[in-house]
Order: sequence, then C-alpha cells, then structure tokens
Amino acid sequence: MNIARVIVDVQAKTINQTFDYLIPVRFQDILAEGMRVIVPFGPRKITGFVVGITSTSDFDKLKEIIDVLDIYPVLTKELLELGKWMAEDTLTMYITAYQAMLPQVLKAQYKKELIRNTDEPLSKEFEFLFAGRDVISFEEFEGSSISYSKLQKAVQETTISINYLVKSRITKKLVTFIEPNKESYQLEESLFDLPQNAKKQRATLAYFIQNSDSIEQNKLFHITNSNRTVVKALIDKQLLKEIKKEVYRNPYNDDSFERTLPLNLTEQQEQALQPIKEKVSNSEHDVFLVHGVTGSGKTEIYLQAIQDVLNEGKEAIVLVPEISLTPQMVNRFKGRFGSEVAVMHSALSNGEKYDEWRKIQTKKVSVVVGARSAIFAPFENIGIIIIDEEHETTYKQEDQPRYHARDVAIKRGLYHHCPVVLGSATPTLESFARAKKGVYKLATLDKRTNEKPMPDVEIVDMREELHTGNRSMFSTQLKESMESAIERGEQIVLLLNRRGYSTFVMCRDCGHVKQCPHCDIALTYHKRSNQLKCHYCSYEERMPLECPECQSDSIRYFGTGTQRVEESLAQLMPHARVIRMDVDTTRKKGSHEKLLKSFADKQADILLGTQMIAKGLDFANVTLVGVLTADSMLHLPDFRSSEKTFQLLTQVSGRAGRHELLGKVIVQTYTPEHYSIQLASSYDFHQFFNAEMQIRRTFRYPPYVYLALITVSHPNHVKVVQITQRIAQLLTKVVAEETIILGPTPSPISRMKDRYRYQCMIKYKNEPNLRRNIKKIMDQFADEVRKEDLLITVDMQPYHLM
Repeated sequence: MNIARVIVDVQAKTINQTFDYLIPVRFQDILAEGMRVIVPFGPRKITGFVVGITSTSDFDKLKEIIDVLDIYPVLTKELLELGKWMAEDTLTMYITAYQAMLPQVLKAQYKKELIRNTDEPLSKEFEFLFAGRDVISFEEFEGSSISYSKLQKAVQETTISINYLVKSRITKKLVTFIEPNKESYQLEESLFDLPQNAKKQRATLAYFIQNSDSIEQNKLFHITNSNRTVVKALIDKQLLKEIKKEVYRNPYNDDSFERTLPLNLTEQQEQALQPIKEKVSNSEHDVFLVHGVTGSGKTEIYLQAIQDVLNEGKEAIVLVPEISLTPQMVNRFKGRFGSEVAVMHSALSNGEKYDEWRKIQTKKVSVVVGARSAIFAPFENIGIIIIDEEHETTYKQEDQPRYHARDVAIKRGLYHHCPVVLGSATPTLESFARAKKGVYKLATLDKRTNEKPMPDVEIVDMREELHTGNRSMFSTQLKESMESAIERGEQIVLLLNRRGYSTFVMCRDCGHVKQCPHCDIALTYHKRSNQLKCHYCSYEERMPLECPECQSDSIRYFGTGTQRVEESLAQLMPHARVIRMDVDTTRKKGSHEKLLKSFADKQADILLGTQMIAKGLDFANVTLVGVLTADSMLHLPDFRSSEKTFQLLTQVSGRAGRHELLGKVIVQTYTPEHYSIQLASSYDFHQFFNAEMQIRRTFRYPPYVYLALITVSHPNHVKVVQITQRIAQLLTKVVAEETIILGPTPSPISRMKDRYRYQCMIKYKNEPNLRRNIKKIMDQFADEVRKEDLLITVDMQPYHLM
C-alpha cells in the first residue's frame, strides 16, 4: 500500500479528480486517508488531501509526495465521503468541498514570489520593479501597474519564473512553564550559597523548595514578585529549567459558568422529547420538527436530549444562527455541560477557532455549539444533531460550495443512525410542509413555559400618522408607550428592519439618485465619514454639495439608518439612555457581549438595533418592542419576502414580556393590510402557512417545485446575454416537458463590479438527471470560462435571488 490518491488544491474543472503519488518510505507508517500533503504538480508544489491509499496505479511513472502536513487526519473517513457527496450535490469541486470543512487556519497559505532568471536587462517596468533584487514577493507585482499578460510573456520567455512557497500556518499556543531542575534538598543547599542581597532569586528558590510542580512563568512572577532576569539567572545555574507546554486558548472561562440542573418539563415538552429520546436510545435516524412559540422552552428539550446522548457515550452537534450565538446561548450550554462544550463562531480569533476545532478532533469535548460550518465537526460517534431557528437563511452558504446545513445534517444523521432535530417558532414552509406530510415528525409547543400570554401586537398605519402631520419616524402610540415604559423603569427593544432598505442620496428637484458607477445599485450614505459607499464593490466618493445632473443644491439623503434613529431619539426623549447595536458598534471583538451585558444590567432604557437583536435574547425587564420599518422587505424581488417578514416580526415580538411583566409590541408599517403583517400580529402561523402555500402553488414556487438558478457574468453585456441564451436552449433539450425554464433575464442587480449579470431559473418537480445535465452543459463552456473571464455559477437551492 504505497500509493496515495490525492485531490490537489487547483481550482480548475479539468483537475477535479484524484492523482496518484508514491508514498516515500519515511511516510509509509504515518500517512492515512484524510491527511493533507504537499505534492509536486507540474513545476510547482501544492497541497492536497489524501482520499485513498492503494497498492496499484494505472500509471507507470509516479512522483513522490514531498511532505505530510498533519499528524492526525484532519478529515475522518465519513467527512471524506460527505465532501464527495457535497461536491456532486452542489456542482462544485472536491477540493472546494473539503476546504469548506476545515477552520480557516488549516487552509494552507500560499506565498508566491517572482525570481529573476537572467543577468540580461529586463523591460523597463520590470527593471524598476525588481530594483536590483533577484527575488521579489508576488504582492509587489500585484501592487504595480504591470499587466498579467506582460508577466505571462516574461514567464514564457523564461526571463522570470514564479515560485510557490507553501506554508501552513498552524498556530499552537505554547506557554512557558518553569520547574525545579534538582531535588528540593539540593535546592536548599543552593539557597545557602546565594548572596543575601539576591532577594528575588532567594524568594523564587524558596517557592520551588515548597512546590515541586511546574508552574506557568507569568504566575511564578506574580507569586514571587520576580521577573525573567531572575528566573534566567537560576536556569543558567541549572537550578531551574523551562519547558514549553501547549495550552488550548479558551475564549470562555469554564469556571465562570454557573452550573444548571435540568428543569421540570411541561406536558408539551415531555411529549416533544419522548420520541427523540427513543430514537437516541435505539440508535435510529429520523428528522423531528419542533414547532414552538418563542419562550416555549425548546432549548431545554435540546439540553435534556443531549444529556441522554452523552450518557450513551456519544457526541452532539448544535447549530444556532450566527446572530443568536449570544453569550446567553453559550451560557445555557456551558452551564449544563461545562468544559464538554466547544463553541465555534466568527467572533473568535483564528487561533481560538483552531483550538476549539482541535478539542473536537482530539476528543476533548463531546458537544459542539456553533454557526453553519460547525456541521462539519470531526466527531466520529454522533448521537444527535440539532438545528435551532431552522428557518434562518444563514444556514445556506452563498458561495461555493453552496450547501444547506440542514441537508448536510440529515446526511450525517443517516450515516450515524441518529435523530436530527429542527426547531423554530416560524419554520420554513418547506420544513413545515414535510412535517405535515409525515416526512418529518412534528412536535408542537403552543404555550410558553411560564404560562404567560404572548404579548399584544398593535399595528400602526404610518400613512395616517403622515396625514395627521406627524413627520417623525415614531408614531404617537410608540412615543407614548416608550415614555410610560421608561417611567415605570422598564426597558424597550427597537428594531430597525434595514434589509432591502438603505440611506440613499436623491435630488429633490430633478429626482436624480446617485448610483455606483460599477454596479447597478444606489450608493449608500454614511454619515460618520460623509461618504457615499457601494456595499457590493466598495467604491466610495464624497457626498456632493450639488446635484451632478441639474446643479441644484437641494440634494439630500433619504432613508433611515440606526444612527439617524438614535439622533431622533435623543431629540425626542433626551432623558432616555440608548444602546445602539449594528455592524458599526459590534465590530470589535467582545463588543456584542459587552453591549448586551450593559443592557441586561439596566445601564440603558432602549436597545436599538438591526436584525441581530431579533433573536435569542431574553431580558426579564423588556416589556415593549417597537418595529420601525416592518415592510421594507416586502418589496424585494424575492418570493420568500412575505415569509421572511412574518418570521422577523414573530421573532422580535417574542422578545417582550418573557418573564413576570406583561409585554406589548408596536409594529409601524405603510402596508398594514398585508397578510404577513396581519397574521404575525396574531401569531397565527397555521393561517399564514395556508395563505402563503396557496400563493406558492399558484405561481409554482417551493415547496411545490424545486428551483435551480444559473447566473452568468462577464464584462461584455452582449456576451452575457448570448451565453445565458445558449445555456437556456441547451437545458430545454434535456429537461422534462413540465419543467419550466425562465430566462435569460437580467439579475435584480444587473451589474456588479463592472460585470453584467444574467440569470436563468429552472422550476422542476422531478429531474433525476438535472445535476448531470447541468454539469455537461457547464463543461461545454469550460474553455470560455478559462480564457475569456466568463463566470457561470449554479445554485441548486437558491435563497438569495439578487
């Protein structure tokens, strides 16, 4: 068994296969499937994953593996199979699928450099770039104005070559420990020999005469009031020695979590938990949908199911949306399972993420709580997978590989013979339809655990507010309710629904709106820097003083950002203390936690924020929730916009009156008659489900059909239209008669970063060969993709249609 099958890290369709390499004798004992290696590939050295080990090959002359990057496999046998399935399911490359499963730190870093191969003079621009040196970094070339084609020419003429340096920056955290190098009686003898004025050395030795264990260097300095010079002197005298130990960075101090005990369950919780526990103890796979109103105790069901799994000696994966990975959520899991829990989310540093991942890999923990990518935790004995708030669109990855965490969870559940639990107060229509059909098992919790009623919801028609002359962004009802809540010493949550709505700049005289010159989208106004920015390509310019079209000076910004709401609040209620939570205020590490903690400690009356405050927060003193722009999402070109509006309103309403105090919700809208707003105000999910399903059936949208979206982009407009047309024609020939192909049509954002974008949508009920057919069609365009800067992307489960 001396031949390794390797998937190499080259993003090219033609190379999406395994390559055989000889395993040198020195690696034959240690190499295993799932390890990363460095291999020669053409003239360069690149990384790859070993996906198989065999003793035969169809090729005679094989190159040898250069190096092995791992001591343990980073991917288990199951994850190797899963990656293969995922690549085929999402029509992406194997290497892309495997890399998506690893933490950022494990993705090998390439450093490229340019080498001058000749003493002859180079062209003027390259002479200037090399400036007398033989080797320069590739970044220097990228920063210059020399075109890639000129570099390509120089490489073809062999005057310059490109060297690839592979460096895998895996950073283990090593800490210096100090320990005695001699027996304590010998240390006592040395203590007599030390001069009386060497007080710090004497104190340090005295410490080790009493304690023979090693101690972290910094702790030692603290206890003995010494420093590095003192310790170094004792090491030089061979009385002490230093050792480096690897420690895991722990983003959470496990001792600071108060241990909690299982709570007594309500009858509804018992009924939901029982069938899950049965599947756990029988090691059987099934999918459960726990449909429970906010505050109905879904998390407690998860915790008790996980306890059963741990009792069986198995492991658990819990996915929560990135935004609700709040300290409160982490507290609940750490409080119950302590150091058994690893937490994975984007706010951790690369080193912390790597350490949390290593704890899973080395079996130091049995529970992982994390956002989407935690579904790839390298556990080998999974007993349950839980996806909380399963309706969240963040469970779908929007770039390659375009997987949905729910599909991956079900695939892993089948492999490990374990249940998958989906939980939500507002499940997606697809999941609820499957549960009604009996494909998933449904459990309903329609009462809050504290038996308190859901808060009353009041809808305010902002058109009428305008008629009565109220031009502020706060309706009379909301303003009065906020005043009286603050007087009673209660707290308020204000949600500004920003999705699909931004602060744009328009001329009041001629109606001209400032657009991005590279994308078909209005520029967004940023007050702090007085800049207009494009959120798609990062273009920015200064806010103009006059309209570029008609030179009028009545050019103003429109729209409502959190900063602007905060300013209005300050004018309206100067005595109210406000905490603002948005992208700007939560940039720094730990700021999210800090802001929520100060709100929990009642250091503010109002928490104002975007979507990130709609979920998972539990504050006893919040009695009023205000939604400022309830309908901004309803006008997006997306068939799910009503569903997303209903979900958001229901979620945010659940933040009020969660404990003893009764809650109230005020929803401000310009379309109060819309069924999603009406039904969210009465918490009527079933009625909403029926109404929305009728619309989906009429217009043929999921769950009645499946969708696939093909997007084509290119700098040339005519070229994009032609290619998309050809793809649509080729598809029409191979799909069933009842399958609908829409397009080519321009994407909702039809130009981005100076590239035109067209799309073609497939609506189908049964197309067993669709993936194979799309792949064949894509292969026909492989040359154009490679040579002509053409980009074709396929999404087999589109969530963002922009």
